[in-house]
This record gives sequence, structure tokens and C-alpha cells, in this order.
Amino acid sequence: MANKQLTTEELVVQARQIRRLIIQMLANAGSGHPGGSLSAADLITALYFNVLRFNPADPLWPDRDRFHMSKGHCCPLWYAVLAQTGYFPKEKLFTLRKFGSMLQGHPDRKTPGVESASGSLGQGLSIALGMSLAAKVDKKDYRVYCLLGDGELQEGSVWEAAMACAHFSCDNICAILDANGCQIDGRCEDIMGIEPLAAKWEAFGWQVIQINGHDMQQILAAYDQAKTVKNKPTIIIARTIKGKGVSFMEGVVGFHGRAPTQEEAQKALKELT
Repeated sequence: MANKQLTTEELVVQARQIRRLIIQMLANAGSGHPGGSLSAADLITALYFNVLRFNPADPLWPDRDRFHMSKGHCCPLWYAVLAQTGYFPKEKLFTLRKFGSMLQGHPDRKTPGVESASGSLGQGLSIALGMSLAAKVDKKDYRVYCLLGDGELQEGSVWEAAMACAHFSCDNICAILDANGCQIDGRCEDIMGIEPLAAKWEAFGWQVIQINGHDMQQILAAYDQAKTVKNKPTIIIARTIKGKGVSFMEGVVGFHGRAPTQEEAQKALKELT
């Protein structure tokens, strides 16, 4: 099954609500990663509400599309989307990072809708590759989506997986790069330059789609285009803003892994009304 298709305007409203939940969850927990969660909110909102094939009542439905969040520290975004799409009650979001909660600081399979644990950067695309190959072996038509961070591309294992995805003609896989330009230690270009991104992925045999990761029309068009690509994997390079939607967090490296205070959260929520 798939959710009812939302208009671009409805998706924008839904993404704003997702951002509000992220802020509330993190402020309540007192720890976590707002920057990258906010930057990828539009991408994952569009994916779950208009693209992904899934069934919250049956999380292990064999024909479901698969999604893997390689940059697992941004799981507040994933949890908010899972709650909004019916995998578990929204009240559970406020147990984030609590002892015994099913919503830990990095994704775990105890959470309905989570395919595999993540958080150790550089491994997610390999996991997605395994899912992609399994679909081919089992003659299933499900698609596999994997969210990557740009700082994560400094990990050599990402490029090994990228090479293998192209070698095995994994046209059922779509990587989504949240290219917000920042990582925990600073700007990506200052830590270890990763550009030119498009040329590198093309050289590895991928179909490359470049978009503004906050433009819903461009996001939906990119997902549609990815479904038409044959005999090669696709990556959507989405240029985004760290902390998008909250003025004092936008582009600020310090909010990569610092939760907002209660006062900051109230300011953020006012901006997101």
C-alpha cells in the first residue's frame, strides 16, 4: 500500500510539522542532533508521504519499499515521520533517548519501520546494496532508498559500495545525499573536500540528479525521474541548509549535535508556526 498523495503545498505543511516535532523531541530529551534532521526534513517527508510503498500495520510486508538512514544520528527526523505515517503513537516521540525507550539516539530494529540499525557512518550504502541485491535475487520489484550525509562521503567504504552498486546494475536503488555542507567538526570543505560531487558519482557509474533539497516540486520530480533509470543506480544530490527552518540554527555547525534549550525551542517553534 502507499499513502494518499499530498499536494506540494500539503507536503510543505507536513514538513513544517515534522520540524516542530524534531525540535520538541530534542528539547525534551536534552540531547541529539537537530542540524541534519532539519536539513533533510523536506526530502524524507516527500519520500514517505508521496513515494515510498509501505504498510504501517504490517512493517515487514514483503513487497514494501526499503528505506535506510545511513546518517543515523538524524533519527529524530525518521522517528517523527514514522509517527506521522502511523507506525506508532506520536506520544512515543517524547521518550526519545530515554532508558528503555524504543526510540534511541541511533536507529534500532526495535523501532517499527526501521529495517536495520545505523549510526556508524559509511556503512549505510552497503546495507542498501544488500537490500537491492536481495530484491533482484527474490525477483521482487521493491525499491531501496538510502539517505547519506555529505560528511559521510569522506568514508572510503561509501565509495566501495558505490562501485559495487554500479557493477551490479542496481537500478532499484536510489541514494539521497543531504548535502548541507557541514559536519560535526566544521565545514566539509575545510575538513576533507568532497567536491566535485556530481562528477565523482558519474565517474562511479551512477545516474546523478541535482536539486534544491528544500523545493518540494524538485524533490518529487527527482524521485519520479529516479524510477525511470535503467541498468544503473541513481543518486539525488540535494543541496540543503543545515538547521533549515530555524533562523538561528541555519548553517551553524554548533547545532550539528547540540539539542536546543527550552528557551531556544520556544523561539524555534514560533518560527515554525
